[in-house]
Amino acid sequence: MRPPPLDRASALFVDVDGTLLEIAPRPELVQVPHALPELLARLAAERGGAMALVSGRRLADLNRLFSPWRGAAAGLHGAEIRRPDGRCLRGENAGDAAAAAIDRLRPRLADWAGRRPGIALEDKGRTLALHYRGAPARAAEVSEFAAGLLREVGGSLRLIAGKMVVELLPRGCGKDGAIAAFLAEPPFCGRRPVFLGDDVTDEDGFAEINRRGGLSVRVGARGPETAAAYALPSVAATLRWLAAAGLN
Repeated sequence: MRPPPLDRASALFVDVDGTLLEIAPRPELVQVPHALPELLARLAAERGGAMALVSGRRLADLNRLFSPWRGAAAGLHGAEIRRPDGRCLRGENAGDAAAAAIDRLRPRLADWAGRRPGIALEDKGRTLALHYRGAPARAAEVSEFAAGLLREVGGSLRLIAGKMVVELLPRGCGKDGAIAAFLAEPPFCGRRPVFLGDDVTDEDGFAEINRRGGLSVRVGARGPETAAAYALPSVAATLRWLAAAGLN
């Protein structure tokens, strides 16, 4: 079911890859529509700053992609959080145990991926992601290897799976927690939350939005496994829906 029109009283949260941007073979190859930074700035201004990107990318990557826009954002699935005024709510460190586990696994993941064509390690500092878009037949192999590493380092990390990617990140990180942190503070608090995402990594966010009586919107094919209440068929449809919001 298509979501209702977006109103200016909402608190808007938007995933990036697969939601605002078409997924590319490698993360650094994404294309940003020319008018998108201006659209983000307008959506934020219409809501008094209550619009945030919630992404698995680093904040530094979001800054680069959407320059000159630099509003509220959560990076690394919530390990980094920036308020609308630019101050950091979270992100100074990932916790000693999680950081040590990431440091321990980094060389092993790099070596393993380097010996398998089509698999690439994306080192985000606080998290590590194995992309296998270039070798989809190795999905089970990638998942089993990452799960084995997770068992070795104990409970400081967790494993999440996305579209042709698995990622190891600090256990306390998640898009649900990032959304909740924003909603606890102005200008987000007291507004009806809306979250748009496209992947398994967004399901925690959908659940958080549903718990708060907001609008959860899955971009792309909406299977029975999603918690999202609404759907938009594509990135292009999402951009049109967001652009139309300023007319309401």
